[in-house]
Amino acid sequence: MNKKSYTVEEATKLLERYCAYQERCHKEVIAKLKSYNMIPLAIDTIINHLIKNNYLNEERFAKNFARGKFNIKKWGKQRIIRELKLRDITKYNIEIALKEIPEEEYYQVFEELANKRLSQLNEPNLFKKKKKLIDYLLYRGWEPHLVYETVNQLMH
Repeated sequence: MNKKSYTVEEATKLLERYCAYQERCHKEVIAKLKSYNMIPLAIDTIINHLIKNNYLNEERFAKNFARGKFNIKKWGKQRIIRELKLRDITKYNIEIALKEIPEEEYYQVFEELANKRLSQLNEPNLFKKKKKLIDYLLYRGWEPHLVYETVNQLMH
């Protein structure tokens, strides 16, 4: 199995396109460079170039990630935090990213999601129905106190 090898210049151009196409985190870019069999010095050089030329910006990545997952997938803050940590995003950048989600909208989306899911559940057993709704909301990363409080209000 003969893998193509790249010069630093070639890899830099490839990674510029890779980062321009979609926001990336450092971890993704490093993994991509390793898949090109780049040596650590070359990886550092390319990463520095990408940061200096604003192709790679962890804060921007975290903000876009948080906004996107909230708006499109309706994820709660717990899930967003977990996913950002998996991508080695710093605590500081995670906190900045979470500020991208307006608090009023956050609770409104949660209420809508809980009500929508409740209407979709065809479970005659009240306890099972409640558990399914709770599990669904927790899996999506909504805060446990919020989930239990809301589910108890919806299904009293």
